[in-house]
Amino acid sequence: MRVMILEDDSWIADLLKQIVLSLRPGSQVVCLDSVSAALREWQQRPAELVICDWNLPDGPGTHLLEQVRRDNSSTPLVVITGRSDRASVLAVRALKINAFISKPFHAAHVAASLETLLPADSGAQQDQANAMHHDLLDHLRSLPSSALQLPLKAHVRDRLLQSFKGEQIDLRELANEWQHDPALTARLLAVANSSAYKQAGKPCASLLEALQKLGAANSLNLAMGLALRQCSALDNALLRLFAQAHLDSTELLIERSTALARQCTMDPVPFHTAALLHRMGELCVLYLAQVWQDSGQSFSEAQVMQALDQLSSPFAISIKAQWQLPMQLRELIGACYNLPANNVKRENILMRLAACELNSATDDPELARLRRLAGLT
Repeated sequence: MRVMILEDDSWIADLLKQIVLSLRPGSQVVCLDSVSAALREWQQRPAELVICDWNLPDGPGTHLLEQVRRDNSSTPLVVITGRSDRASVLAVRALKINAFISKPFHAAHVAASLETLLPADSGAQQDQANAMHHDLLDHLRSLPSSALQLPLKAHVRDRLLQSFKGEQIDLRELANEWQHDPALTARLLAVANSSAYKQAGKPCASLLEALQKLGAANSLNLAMGLALRQCSALDNALLRLFAQAHLDSTELLIERSTALARQCTMDPVPFHTAALLHRMGELCVLYLAQVWQDSGQSFSEAQVMQALDQLSSPFAISIKAQWQLPMQLRELIGACYNLPANNVKRENILMRLAACELNSATDDPELARLRRLAGLT
């Protein structure tokens, strides 16, 4: 089954793609961001369902739908739009649109609508032959940066999927849990700081700022999209043990760095975010190792240790760049591991001090030096 999505907002397009794949796992989903590209794609490879935004940079999405209807009168058409007035609906009545989805939408409602329109799953599975390797390290090195992800905490993922299935959850309680989840914090920061949502003013450096910019409905949709994307949970006992150790480390660093920030009358929020994300490289390696195992491959503890040692740092660098984390956060995360000799920023010194206090002996001369630099002697 082939599904075409025409949407210029890459985050919404990805969410729609994950919804389709959650309903029909064997589908081929292509996402396009312009009418011209979609028209070319349709002429070369027609789809069995078309999901289309109304307003695109190079014209109305209805141009694509008109072409689809000229070629095929039965292909289901879904329009994503902020225009749900009667006049707009009547204007495209001749195209026999099967469903209108108004922005902002709820992912569960979109899934219910698409379920009735998607053709029955033929049972065909994606060809994974190109993903079959014999060595975990070689496989991880071959992955594009777009494949890098952090694992959602199991209970956060489960609660999001419950919401997607229509079960009632307490959003305030859920949002409170999010601030302890590195994957979700990083995801929402990436969206909030992307070109699609960037506005005048300083970039978002915390989960709260991202939630305020994106809004509750959009944030929940993006969180659900991440949960749907993560077909693999950390089921392997070894990987889960490693992940918990890194998550425990983040909580300890959050506690110590934010305490130092308050002691120095500085905003503790960026310290919380940086500490939460400072093990993103390690968590990414562990998540991808689980995906590798779920594809039918195997690994040894030694291979996992080697992957953590060699790939955690480059993966973290790639994630920070790809997800456009603000420079303030990048510097604070970097300070968890090393403080450049020419550093003069007090917040970076405090973050380095917090990390050293957790990992060094109390009489380490470096601690005394950092305390002097931070003005805490």
